[in-house]
Amino acid sequence: MWSPVGGTGSYPYDEVMDHRAMHSVEGDDPQLSIVRSDALAAVPAPPVLLLHGFGSSSRQNWVDTGWVRFLNDAGRNVIMMDLPAHGESAAPTGAGAYVPSRIRADILQVLADEQVRPLREGAPTSGVDVVGYSLGSRLAWEFGATQPELVRRMVLGGPGRSDPLATFDLEGAERFLAGGPVTQDPVTADLLRMAQLDPGNDLPSLLAMISAVKTEPFDPQSAVPSMPVLLVAGDQDAYAVGLDDLQAWAPQATITRLPGRNHSNAITSRAFKLAALDFLA
Repeated sequence: MWSPVGGTGSYPYDEVMDHRAMHSVEGDDPQLSIVRSDALAAVPAPPVLLLHGFGSSSRQNWVDTGWVRFLNDAGRNVIMMDLPAHGESAAPTGAGAYVPSRIRADILQVLADEQVRPLREGAPTSGVDVVGYSLGSRLAWEFGATQPELVRRMVLGGPGRSDPLATFDLEGAERFLAGGPVTQDPVTADLLRMAQLDPGNDLPSLLAMISAVKTEPFDPQSAVPSMPVLLVAGDQDAYAVGLDDLQAWAPQATITRLPGRNHSNAITSRAFKLAALDFLA
């Protein structure tokens, strides 16, 4: 059951959603929105941590698309967090709150606060399974590589060999937000479009996040997750470039491609949900 503990906003399933505050391992409170959804009849398995994509939120990626209900109906407990400047989380003024290494530290603290313990043989509920999408997949890849004692399995949706935010045209985006012309870079224009889908997004803070992410480039070959990993992408996803490379680098990675799906709509695919549930089982 879910029992409100704090936080704001309106989610479906408010009767079973638990909004939590957290304190960071870095010594200050990043004011992240943490939401837990426990299945009415949980199976003996680790909780599932859901990490959303850039410009999205836990509600957009996981609640509105049916993922939370699907996982709960299958008996899986769920933990979600809104990234800084996303969803119901605060938008910090300091750039340090947005770098991937800091976010990974916050993820670790979230799991500690939720009583997630290291994997232990004979303890089927120990550890955590992770499902990430887009930016959430990048964070999950790095988190799994650095926390092998905690992560049992991972499902990464819309992943790629490189991070689209690395080539984001910050100056062009800032000119656009100031009333200038639309940036000519197609990746930047597309990411801005996705960020603007939620009218509540703080776009200047999202640009601050991109600037911070650029200081820690994604290098998936330098730190590779050793646990089983399922890589999932639509066969029309222009961002999911290099899936074969990721599979070659990760010793226990497999690939599932979703016919007719792209980066925007793969998250809604029932085939994606079924593949993830089967893999995590």
